[in-house]
Amino acid sequence: MKTQKNILTLDKLPLNVTGYIYNINCNEIIRRRLLDLGLVKDSAITPVLVNPFGDPRAFEVRGFLLAIRDEDTKLIDIYL
Repeated sequence: MKTQKNILTLDKLPLNVTGYIYNINCNEIIRRRLLDLGLVKDSAITPVLVNPFGDPRAFEVRGFLLAIRDEDTKLIDIYL
């Protein structure tokens, strides 16, 4: 039996809740950079810090922190 994944964008993931990369819809340059940094399909990603001004947010990916702009987090699909 197939289970349906709960797909949402990365900007909607609450702090300290782990999601998994489903798809990256950014422009090709940013997409390539994110892929090179390890944001490949099914990679775990957890928001851990929020800038007091809201942008960018820091995410833990593969044991390191990565800051991603809010405009880009809206283009990254994740599932829980």
